[in-house]
Amino acid sequence: MNNSIGTRIMYFIVLTGLIVFFGYTGAFFSALMGGITFYTPLIVIVAILLIILIFLKLFTSIQRKILKITSLSFAGLVIVSIIANWGYNAYIDSLKMTERGVDLYDYQPFEEGTNIANLESEASLSIDEELPTLDGATALYPVYAAFVHGVYPDKEYDPHSFQDSEVVSTQTDVAYDRLIDGEVDIIFVAGPSMGQEGQAERAGVELELTPIGREAFVFFVNASNPVDELSIEEIQKIYSKEITNWSEVGGEDEEIRAFQRPEDSGSQTALETLMENHSLMQPPTEDVVGGMGGIISETADYRNYSNSIGFSFRYFSTEMVQNGDIKHLEIEGIYPDKESIRNNEYPIASEFYAVTAGTDNPHVDDFIDWILSDEGQQLVEKSGYVPVN
Repeated sequence: MNNSIGTRIMYFIVLTGLIVFFGYTGAFFSALMGGITFYTPLIVIVAILLIILIFLKLFTSIQRKILKITSLSFAGLVIVSIIANWGYNAYIDSLKMTERGVDLYDYQPFEEGTNIANLESEASLSIDEELPTLDGATALYPVYAAFVHGVYPDKEYDPHSFQDSEVVSTQTDVAYDRLIDGEVDIIFVAGPSMGQEGQAERAGVELELTPIGREAFVFFVNASNPVDELSIEEIQKIYSKEITNWSEVGGEDEEIRAFQRPEDSGSQTALETLMENHSLMQPPTEDVVGGMGGIISETADYRNYSNSIGFSFRYFSTEMVQNGDIKHLEIEGIYPDKESIRNNEYPIASEFYAVTAGTDNPHVDDFIDWILSDEGQQLVEKSGYVPVN
């Protein structure tokens, strides 16, 4: 072996070692950062091809011009691949809908410009100390924030500050957890799920439910969907996967994408109750939407698909989250509005509750009695819900 060949071999070993080292390091960190489906294999391919090009340069008689064209072509393909991947991901991200939640600060008591309802005169009840601690569903925050505005002292009640505020909103499932654990005095929610009833029983806690208003459980579809109404039986069959295509209920020939909420959320419990003797299907993970605002936005436009169906409570989906890309369905030929709920015409309307679990706060009973009084029920009405009295 002459010195020229030996030198080339040494160069090849050193350069190959450097490429392998930096290629392995780059692939490792790319995989950690979530690039395993594109950038990690790209780094491996680039490393291998660089080694091949170095081998051709050092140990073959390939023409310099051909080697240069090959190298430039390879580099161009890499650049085009990166740009194409970036463009594809940007396109997909543009079609994804982020969860359109609700800014609860818009309904915070005693804040300037708040959207909550007010009484025309001073409330007959005033609680100035030992304030009952409150929690509840996002959809009901406007109404119990209005109760606070009428009865509690004027100060800041941050809806998201567990440590500092007597009045917060954590969503139904967490609110039940906190009530059962004795962290709050009253929660404002839909009725408990079987799991929440079992949780209370295991904790030795008795849930006391006081109906304070009525609300409609509603279903909605993308605004471009030609279906305007469904029967309860059709909804049951959609969510038990007995009906899987919109053409079976008068729509287009498209597979139905039926979104659900997490277990123990108020609206998911309402769906489970509605299913009666039908088995609720197990949805794919991507079809379970965390926030109630999210199920509206996903139904409105999930990657430009118009085949979705979702559910919520009427006030939340019509007032708190206003989305022109969905339409509410008539159920059994009845559209969900305040009058159809009040007249018991809309078939899926139910009470929502002030729920307690054995609190020793001295003002809780008086507060709930006031909520059921003309003043409290007036605030239920003004907040956009239907009173029980």
